Amino acid sequence: MRRLVRRYRALPIRARLAMLVAAAVAFAVAAVSVTCWFIVQGKLYSQLDDDLQKSLRGTSQFEQLQFTLNNCTDTPATNTILQDRYSQVVTEQGKVCLIAGASGRIKVTEADKNEIRNLDTGNIYFRNGVDEQGNELRVLTRPLLPTSTSSGTRGPNVGVLVAVPLRNTEKTLNDLALVLLLVSGIGVIGAGAAGLAVARAGLRPVDKLTEAVEHVARTEDLTIRIPVEDDSEDEVARLSRSFNSMTASLASSRELQQQLIADAGHELRTPLTSLRTNIELLTRSEETGRPIPPADRRALLASVKAQMTELASLIGDLQELSRSEGQHGERVQVVPLLDTVEAALRRARLRGPELTITADLKPWYVRAEPSALERAVVNILDNAVKFSPEGGTVEVRLADGELTVRDHGPGIPADELPHVFDRFWRSPGARALPGSGLGLSIVARTVQQAGGQVILAHAEGGGTVATVRLPGAPTPPPEPTA
Repeated sequence: MRRLVRRYRALPIRARLAMLVAAAVAFAVAAVSVTCWFIVQGKLYSQLDDDLQKSLRGTSQFEQLQFTLNNCTDTPATNTILQDRYSQVVTEQGKVCLIAGASGRIKVTEADKNEIRNLDTGNIYFRNGVDEQGNELRVLTRPLLPTSTSSGTRGPNVGVLVAVPLRNTEKTLNDLALVLLLVSGIGVIGAGAAGLAVARAGLRPVDKLTEAVEHVARTEDLTIRIPVEDDSEDEVARLSRSFNSMTASLASSRELQQQLIADAGHELRTPLTSLRTNIELLTRSEETGRPIPPADRRALLASVKAQMTELASLIGDLQELSRSEGQHGERVQVVPLLDTVEAALRRARLRGPELTITADLKPWYVRAEPSALERAVVNILDNAVKFSPEGGTVEVRLADGELTVRDHGPGIPADELPHVFDRFWRSPGARALPGSGLGLSIVARTVQQAGGQVILAHAEGGGTVATVRLPGAPTPPPEPTA
């Protein structure tokens, strides 16, 4: 059985569908055919039973029957009642007297004797039986009144048995069974062919989808699309739309990946070139024995250190951007935004000790990844610190899930605002400042993953205001005290 199941599962889907349709039709046709055959059989037998009962319309003559058991030929001339039938009188002991004109002798069964012995003259018993030659018969048994002997005493109980051959009836039933079998076979074959045709038509979009998937796997061509009717809402159409969406997303992801690689290569080239130049100067000085003046040497080493710091920052930002959504989802938890902003403020004050950073913070809880959220807030504050004039003020406010960071720097030109969250984009006025151009891109992605929104806009009186809106999360229960 398991081998058959494995073989069935190994068949193509269209073959399995055709087999299922054929099996279902075969079951239905078989049920209808068997039911039809039994109904016809019951009708034919009922007709025979009615004919046998009509043959006994003169049985009142049998009820007055007087004969001698030892000499059945003394039976009165009642043969006109049951002409062209199997007809005989039987005693409760099974002794048979054929009625004149009977077609043959019916084999008596114990059931016949019991019916006669019970002497229920109102009861008629039907059964299938045979004659002495083995021919099949439909037999009617009816008990009669007790017989009398020649001396006038009461004799044994008797009954009359009437039968007709089943040859014509069985032939009709056999012919019907053959016709039903042929019709069922034709129906099953036709159903199988129709099922195969329907399966082929229904799975044609699946074949196209399979070809498209194989083409993508073979050529890595993500531009292929499967045509889908706009008004179609069946499962295959939904699958095709999902495939098209998937390939479009993969193509977009590949383009972003290629763009990220190109941009990263471009951004890495500048610090690496500077590092190489500075290291070559230091190496040449050592090789030639011509020392570099101490001030210049300190400047070169400071430049190397700065370039190394910039490279480390750039690599960290690239790692942050390369993390998958699944990795992000595994670390999401309820985070107190107030604590995150305070931690970021401590770092910002160290980076801009000459600035005045004010904070007005109210408690707020969000669902986010703690480290990513803190990095995003730090990036926003770093931007404000970087572009604030010496001795300037940075104003930070957190209330009702809205974090605003306002600086008093030069601000961002209106034509540059749409690009501030693009990867590696840097304002022409900021390209001389340290940075990778990924900070705000990381902020935008982190806030979006947390279900929020970030906006940069001009501030009244000059400068830039960054606004981060994050949806709230249920406040976690307080930790139990010892």
